[in-house]
Amino acid sequence: MQLRFHGAAHCVTGSCYEIEAGGARILVDCGLFQGSKSERELNYGDFPFDPAAIDAVVLTHAHIDHSGLLPKLVRQGFSGSIHATRATVDLCSVMLPDSAHIQEVEVDRLNHRNAQRGRDPVTPIYTPKDAVDCMTLFRPADYGDWAPVAAGIRARFWNAGHLLGSASVELEVARTADRPLRLLFSGDIGPGFKLLHPDPQGPTEVDYLICESTYGDRERPTISTDQRRALLAEEVRKAAEASGPLIIPSFAVERTQELLVDLHLLMQSGEVPSAPIFVDSPLATRASEIFERHADEIEQGDILRAALNARRVRFTETVEQSKAINRFTGFFVVIAASGMCEAGRIRHHLKANLWRRNATVMLAGFQAQGTLGRILLDGAQRVRVQGEEIDVKARISLFDLYSGHADASELVAWIEGRGPVAGTIFLTHGEETGLAALQARLEARHPDARIAAPHLDDLYDLNGVGTLVAEGGRPLRLPPEKVARLDWHNDLSKLLLDVSERVDAAADERGRAAIIRRLRRALEETGEA
Repeated sequence: MQLRFHGAAHCVTGSCYEIEAGGARILVDCGLFQGSKSERELNYGDFPFDPAAIDAVVLTHAHIDHSGLLPKLVRQGFSGSIHATRATVDLCSVMLPDSAHIQEVEVDRLNHRNAQRGRDPVTPIYTPKDAVDCMTLFRPADYGDWAPVAAGIRARFWNAGHLLGSASVELEVARTADRPLRLLFSGDIGPGFKLLHPDPQGPTEVDYLICESTYGDRERPTISTDQRRALLAEEVRKAAEASGPLIIPSFAVERTQELLVDLHLLMQSGEVPSAPIFVDSPLATRASEIFERHADEIEQGDILRAALNARRVRFTETVEQSKAINRFTGFFVVIAASGMCEAGRIRHHLKANLWRRNATVMLAGFQAQGTLGRILLDGAQRVRVQGEEIDVKARISLFDLYSGHADASELVAWIEGRGPVAGTIFLTHGEETGLAALQARLEARHPDARIAAPHLDDLYDLNGVGTLVAEGGRPLRLPPEKVARLDWHNDLSKLLLDVSERVDAAADERGRAAIIRRLRRALEETGEA
């Protein structure tokens, strides 16, 4: 029995794990890579396995970094079943076609630029048709029910408290001479005080545990729902006092709905000035309809329904409606995807407002290394958005109290609740600092525990305690030092911004010409070398 880590290894995206046992091969998740351009390019390359040889996929939840390559998997020959909770199936039915649409729009824009530069056109990773074809393979399941997924392998879902329909996946693999082998994949584990969801659940005494570590290096202050709303009220009042827009890059699914609940209650109570709230994301609009349909299954579903139907909340659909938002003056709120500012309508709103001193951009979640959201959070004074250079004059803030991820103490408590773990604890879905900190914390509490932090495409033999297997000659898709790091694309973008700023700052024409001559000389020397 073997386990490969094809994604979310020393990074927080591209979740994909392959299990091979007794001739059966299944995947847990098949997610899209995000972050630096080097990581995103993995989405366009071949899978490190034959999609047609995979018997089934078990999906932890609908977020694109866990589900986003399923249509490509189907496009390239996968025809097995995709097992997920009912709410996850419903969310994927809108999220995967939306992902395909965004890719087509982005590729159309890129191909326009490529044509101008004499470069070859590129094709999207998959199309809306591929997303529709993918949906026909889904098989819905309820929490707690065992379901056969492949020969000798069955699965059941435990509520992970992270997202509507999110689950930790327990796999049971039959063995001839012994009891079944039990693996547990955490998926993304929700925190305490998570709006709309209960605390995460899971079985005990598993053989192998594969656990996320997104926030393994940080402790989030214990904040109640009322305290979170009070802190949000401070952010909203600051934006209102500036008499400008409050732009919130937000994940369309779950984060948007949580924000709507709190903003609605704050404005309804008069704690903050009432203002229009624009939800400028077709995906968020469709996802909100699904949340309303499942409201009876989640905590405080009645409050969610009221927020979604409040008169001040306006869902936009068309591009024309989206562009019209920025003709408003004074204080208003815009919630738009994506949450890390990497695609979608948020780029348009940032382009229109980053240069305004009276604008506020409130980042409402984790920002992966290399994303525009992380670059803004790290204090960039000038950025490139949709090919244009923009001075950052808006107030940038981080409001990471809606996180869907457990912090370090909560992760440790959840892991200990699954024990004793007979084999190895594999730490995934975290950047270097998160992985290292969580591993150190676990080793301090459990010195005899076997803990590993796999790299991309690492293979482990599970017939013993969980041994790393060296695969000679197997090419690396991405070297470990390139994962979750700023890459040359980020460096080039910053260089272009620095050059432009230096030239603009020159005193006169002569000074600008001197800078350009030095740059040209440096390029010529590099070419000769």
